[in-house]
Amino acid sequence: MEENIVSITVIDREGKEHKIDAPTDMNFNLMEICKASELPVEGTCGGMALCASCHCYVQSDNALPEASDDEEDMLDQAFFVEDNSRLSCQLPITNDLDGLIVKLAPVDETVA
Repeated sequence: MEENIVSITVIDREGKEHKIDAPTDMNFNLMEICKASELPVEGTCGGMALCASCHCYVQSDNALPEASDDEEDMLDQAFFVEDNSRLSCQLPITNDLDGLIVKLAPVDETVA
């Protein structure tokens, strides 16, 4: 793998795996990488941890930054939260994410 590229696997809501090569030197976060890869991640608030439309489940044991108070507060209001829930907008693409596996959280279609 190139020095400034990490490999991430995103499992969509239908269970299909998408392998994504993401640059570590462009200050992207996981939500932006998912959107650029045309995966169904909303990112309604633009990555400010003000919504939960980029909610995902971390399924690998990568070293991740601690969730901020803002992220924890938003997850407290989200649907389908699990112990491994994170907001993908709060996960910067760094070398620590190489091999990361995440699954997109379900969305509640009844909430407008």
